[in-house]
Amino acid sequence: MVSTLSKNVLRHILLFLLSFFIAFPFLWMVSSAIKTKEEIWHFPPTWWPKVPQWHNFIEAWNSAPFGLYIFNSTFTALIIVCLQVVNSSMMAYALTQLKFKGKEVLFFSILVTYMLPVAATYVPSYILLAHLGMLDSYQGIIVSNAVSVFGIFLIRQAFMQISKEVIEAAKLDGAGHWTLLWRIMFPLGKSTIITFAFISFVQMYNNYLWPSLILSSQEKFLITIGLRQFFIEDGAYGIKWPLVMAASTFAIFPLLVLFFVAEKWFIKGIGDRGVKG
Repeated sequence: MVSTLSKNVLRHILLFLLSFFIAFPFLWMVSSAIKTKEEIWHFPPTWWPKVPQWHNFIEAWNSAPFGLYIFNSTFTALIIVCLQVVNSSMMAYALTQLKFKGKEVLFFSILVTYMLPVAATYVPSYILLAHLGMLDSYQGIIVSNAVSVFGIFLIRQAFMQISKEVIEAAKLDGAGHWTLLWRIMFPLGKSTIITFAFISFVQMYNNYLWPSLILSSQEKFLITIGLRQFFIEDGAYGIKWPLVMAASTFAIFPLLVLFFVAEKWFIKGIGDRGVKG
């Protein structure tokens, strides 16, 4: 009994330390957002400022069109996630339910593309978007990210966990491919699909390098590009650290809201056998 209690206490201590280590950059960013510049660089460091500078948030918000940047990032990320979920679900259905020659080769080819370094695709993708007239546009961002190999793999794994008896019963009731996919398999794989959607949204919202290559108009900047512009504005290069930290703090607000809304499905999806592969 004592041994079990000791193990539980030790486990909780380790989990607390690990959680603190993971959350440390976020906590430090929030703390720095309400400090003066001198307090940020003070040694030894202090967690809480003597006088919290709450006005840093207002000053940072008024220093650049961060509302527009956040809207651009949220809008493009939502559209991309919807397209990726639809495309990945349809491809996963084909790979798990249809019988055709070369199916295994097709799946292997899809996995091979996942191993390709992302940077290696930038030049051909840029040339292709230039020919399509999609540079410096939302369409360019959305179309170039409309397909996710990770999503295809993840949803395929979830569809493979669905009982064959359920699928056969639906077929006997006259369900076609469209009905089988969207009314039977999609709801049964919902937790994994929501988990993928959450991961993809965070990835697209935080995407920086590719959007910075194809976007040049300030009114189309994503929040990641906007933060960088604010960081180097007028040659400041991070001189306004408290404002940079304040801007970074409210930039992640949509992600926090999304996490709290989808927390139940996200945790359930992580525990799903489909995620474990």
